[in-house]
Amino acid sequence: MNIYQHFRPEEREFIDQVLNWKDYVDTAYTPKLTDFLDPREQHILKTIIGENGTIKYQFFGGLSETERKRALIMPEYFSPTLEDFQITLFEINYPTKFVTIEHPKVLGTLMSLGLKRGKFGDILIKGERIQFLVSREINDYIKNNLESIGRATIQLKEARLEEAIIPENSWVDQSVTVSSLRLDTVISGIHNLSRQKSLNFIQQGLVKINWTLTENPSFECYDGDLLSVRGYGRVKILSIEGKTKKEKWRIIVGKQK
Repeated sequence: MNIYQHFRPEEREFIDQVLNWKDYVDTAYTPKLTDFLDPREQHILKTIIGENGTIKYQFFGGLSETERKRALIMPEYFSPTLEDFQITLFEINYPTKFVTIEHPKVLGTLMSLGLKRGKFGDILIKGERIQFLVSREINDYIKNNLESIGRATIQLKEARLEEAIIPENSWVDQSVTVSSLRLDTVISGIHNLSRQKSLNFIQQGLVKINWTLTENPSFECYDGDLLSVRGYGRVKILSIEGKTKKEKWRIIVGKQK
């Protein structure tokens, strides 16, 4: 069976990486810890590793509610602990009376340090409190190089995972029926918009799939995708249930309140 036929062409490199991880664990009989994976990458890994073989996997992103998670791929004998995921929680102290710091600014600053996106987990914000999760191997680099966000001078405090902010975002499951899995059609169905309006949003650069801007309305949506439309919030595609008797696609999504 050609495993690539079940995924997008641009996902082939990641698929090969997962296959290499699986082979490494199988051959060396030792666990393999990945970087932080987005929901779509987690779905691909789950599909490839499977549920019934001698190789297992477990995800953890610092707390159960996180979207981005590290995967531990392991032999069946291995019993993981949370410590095995090697995740550090940092809290940002900044002059809250004079400065407002938002999620995009934090992410942009972290990315400007020259590290891969996979080294960072979720950014947690509640009121004026801001935290972020990272792979432990970059702790010292972060401490030595992250001194400001925008114009605000900041201080970092390493915190225990038990002190993590529980994200305020809540998701509501919803069943949607659409005529196709094209991006413009899915957006129309989820947000009750006309096809033309969703097309305009895409062409104007207001739509992201899995944190990546796309201007392709015919982009096909799959399980695990995270859709973001500016002004309408984010939606997770939890599962694609198949076609109805009227040949329409029934999908289950998690819609952000």
